[in-house]
Amino acid sequence: MSRPRIVIVGAGFAGYRTARTLSRLTRHQADITLLNPTDYFLYLPLLPQVAAGILEPRRVSVSLSGTLPHVRLVLGEADGIDLDGHTVHYSGPEGEEGTLPFDRLVLAAGSVNKLLPVPGVAEHAHGFRGLPEALYLRDHVTRQVELAAAAKDRAECAARCTFVVVGAGYTGTEVAAHGAMYTDAQVRRHPMRTGMRPRWMLLDVAPRVLPEMDERLSRTAGRVLRQRGVDVRMGTSVKEATHDGVLLTDGSTVDTRTLVWCVGVRPDPLVESLGLPLERGRLLVDSHLRVPGRPEVFACGDVAAVPDLNQPGQYTPMTAQHAWRHGKVCAQNVAASLGVGRRRAYRHRDMGFVVDLGGAKAAANPLGLPMSGPAAGAVTRGYHLAAMPGNRVRVAADWLLDAVLPRQAVQLGLVRSWSVPLESASPEVARVPGRPERARRAGTRAGTGERDAVDPGAERAGEERSEEQPPGGPSRDRPSGEPAKNQPGGEPARNQPGGEPARNHPHAEPREEQPHGSRSGSTRASGTPRRAAETAGPPARGTRKPRKTSGATRSANPAAPSGPTRSADGPADPGPEPPADQPPPGPDIAPGPVKRTDGRAAEGDS
Repeated sequence: MSRPRIVIVGAGFAGYRTARTLSRLTRHQADITLLNPTDYFLYLPLLPQVAAGILEPRRVSVSLSGTLPHVRLVLGEADGIDLDGHTVHYSGPEGEEGTLPFDRLVLAAGSVNKLLPVPGVAEHAHGFRGLPEALYLRDHVTRQVELAAAAKDRAECAARCTFVVVGAGYTGTEVAAHGAMYTDAQVRRHPMRTGMRPRWMLLDVAPRVLPEMDERLSRTAGRVLRQRGVDVRMGTSVKEATHDGVLLTDGSTVDTRTLVWCVGVRPDPLVESLGLPLERGRLLVDSHLRVPGRPEVFACGDVAAVPDLNQPGQYTPMTAQHAWRHGKVCAQNVAASLGVGRRRAYRHRDMGFVVDLGGAKAAANPLGLPMSGPAAGAVTRGYHLAAMPGNRVRVAADWLLDAVLPRQAVQLGLVRSWSVPLESASPEVARVPGRPERARRAGTRAGTGERDAVDPGAERAGEERSEEQPPGGPSRDRPSGEPAKNQPGGEPARNQPGGEPARNHPHAEPREEQPHGSRSGSTRASGTPRRAAETAGPPARGTRKPRKTSGATRSANPAAPSGPTRSADGPADPGPEPPADQPPPGPDIAPGPVKRTDGRAAEGDS
């Protein structure tokens, strides 16, 4: 008899805990597969410390294969689930596709950034849900302070060193608190010419900071923020965002180059495509975390609306604390459905919350006991060390070094602005140039349509694009953002030696005009594998919107003969005639290397 197959979608707090507990309970009597776009579990509560330069990125990322040795890890993103056929369709990191059959399915896909219909926010704001966004924010804040220090104009200096955070919840409060300490440390070592100092603003429509927590924690956090100079404005939010600033709901305008969007999260849209009952975007489950009418499907974490047995008629909130406990109960109930142990209903006891405000400051209420100051800071960091499934010694070492050594305020440029768009359905993965965004979690996989890719390069324009994007990038009027084939730094021309075969070669790719194998328009070619485009550069700078073209751009002269070509900036050099014993390339073969008589190598020769 074959072993039961268990597929877990997502490796957040709920998915990771489910996989780890199931591996222990089943004792290798079941095949457990974990589908996740990254190979690590991210400890989200410490992400603000990564953006502030306290912790290195690998400290908050725990290896899945290293800590889950008896679980099969599949890298990919689920973009369709066939409940009747018991299969999960996914797309891999390099464009490959596959399906995973299951006997038990656990949905723990987590959440994504919550968007509001505010003009300009999707184009000019960045979220804070994944490691790429934290790395980008650290580089961006460092760069803005350095540019402000070198600016002679006071208005430009003020705009660059003004940082606006929208959302005074758990994440937004910590980002503003740590960010203010980080920029103040930079300015102390390198004062600005104009004598100005960085300014952080925290906005929220709620009446107080941390509105979902105890009022005493709210007062403590608000007091610490104001002591650090953070401009806390409650009852205020963003009405419109532009590249140069934001218009607030109170009618005032703030000049800034930084807008951090922390207004909250929403369940992953993957569950919307299942056609099952939802509660505010979350999948309705019973107290045993099982989907009614689907005994083989379980859900936990942010995608599940789990009844709160302590407060009838309500559902457990979308917090890491609940997701971690969901995972344990879900694993026990999945194992019970396979005949191992007994199932149990989910009940929780509120253990309290902790908010790290940087330095020795924190706000905490462990077991309902409100605390502040250094004592709360010690409790907060002790809680995080106990809750992390790995890297505890490394995290503690980084905290110790940060207490005695100055932080390294450098920008590495590893993550660009267009790599972390706010509307991304996968904030944990940086967008790769040249590869269109998949239709994952949009609910269109059930039919035949797929969501069109959003060009990441068109989202932010002007000065920041020129700062971050190097010259020689691909032309914006090319499909998939590929570089021009005859430009320096791009791929070799299709008809150059060492490059790809000519388009009219029998084994070459079909032309763009042909209906089959088209390279533009759709996110996935039908019946043909898509080449990985990891080497393509970022979108070209200096343009606000892409120019519309009809097909891929070729040479400036469509009638030009095949052969080695120079850059479009220089005059054409056809070179000497080939030897008499070398036949000219015919229409069905790619040209070979051209030998020069002046001793120099022709273009394209290696």
